[in-house]
Amino acid sequence: MKSYITHLECTYCGATFSCDEIHNTCAKCGKVLYARYDLVAARKEFKKDDLLRRPGNMWRWFEIMPVRDPANVVTLGEGHTPLLPALRLGKPYGANQIFFKEEGLNPTGSFKARGMSAAVSKAKELGVKAIGAPSAGNAASALSAYGARAGMQINVFMPTDAPEMMKKESFMFGANVYLVRGLINDAGAIVRAASPSRGWFDVSTLKEPYRQEGKKTMGLELAEHFNWELPDAILYPTGGGTGIVGMWKAFDELEQLGWIGSKRPKMIVVQAEGCMPIVKAWREGKRHAELFPNAQTIAAGLRVPVAIGDYLMMDALKASGGTAISVTDDEIRLAMSEVARSEGIFASPEGAATWAAYKLLMAQNFLKPEEKVVLFNCGSLLKNAELIDVSGLPVLDPKDPDLLAKIK
Repeated sequence: MKSYITHLECTYCGATFSCDEIHNTCAKCGKVLYARYDLVAARKEFKKDDLLRRPGNMWRWFEIMPVRDPANVVTLGEGHTPLLPALRLGKPYGANQIFFKEEGLNPTGSFKARGMSAAVSKAKELGVKAIGAPSAGNAASALSAYGARAGMQINVFMPTDAPEMMKKESFMFGANVYLVRGLINDAGAIVRAASPSRGWFDVSTLKEPYRQEGKKTMGLELAEHFNWELPDAILYPTGGGTGIVGMWKAFDELEQLGWIGSKRPKMIVVQAEGCMPIVKAWREGKRHAELFPNAQTIAAGLRVPVAIGDYLMMDALKASGGTAISVTDDEIRLAMSEVARSEGIFASPEGAATWAAYKLLMAQNFLKPEEKVVLFNCGSLLKNAELIDVSGLPVLDPKDPDLLAKIK
């Protein structure tokens, strides 16, 4: 296998940089860098049938992944997750083409595994020994796992109220875990301040070029799931937005390879009402989002009050005829229950938010019953067990003479 990576390119000013040197954001304008590939050459050598002969993980797509030497790939089997039809959820709406992309089956229980596998693998190839990153939770546990796999020193900074399981995972994987009184942007400021003097590579969301390369494999897999035709709409729970950005990039690369046509899904950003910087900017017709004040939501992964890749998300929404929508925490809680009881999918609050958003978009006639729609469940609710209240469960005494009468 051969990667066709050629260079890095700024998504804002177009400046180019070597992909064989360590870079974070553009040295000229500070914006997001993309990994670029020789897709003309790849088109001649990389064929769909190649995928069938390879292990079932995201590195099946090696030709359009950023690592040159397969020996540098740090993997725990991430990617290649199932696409599950949601027929019972769709029935009241006359919709039989709703699908969940079940990312909760990734290592460490979330789609963050994809991005961190790519970032840590490329960091290993470039000789990085220590990494720092802020996280709302799942990115920290994923980075810690892949860092352990690679033998790197990992330093993660999380809000004090990040989900407990994600703190515990990071700790168990051997990372240096720091809890921050504030939000993920406050944690990010600490990482940026500490990294230069400590020699850490900062892998903050979209502030290095490779996490989105892992996340783009979700888009590559969708095309494969649907026999090289894309769905009509994608609902994506959006914090930093790496997945939206990565999938949009993936679709462009697939078209250049000649594997798909020019049709694109409506890209739909889903955020929580208590933290919706992208939704607010979209409603106001802006390309850049302002810092969202007093961010609060039960969905920790959506509590990202500012995103460096805002303009890339806005461009994808506009070009695809998509939209951005917010849902309340109460709507998220209801959706968690509905998805679990109707489909057997243990959706995280962020993933359940997409079902809450789907119902609103159907009511608004933005989506139609006949459309093929993919909802991303980005992680397992096992990581957010504190959100489930079982205090009202009946307790049975085996010695109680009326035991059977108390069972429904």
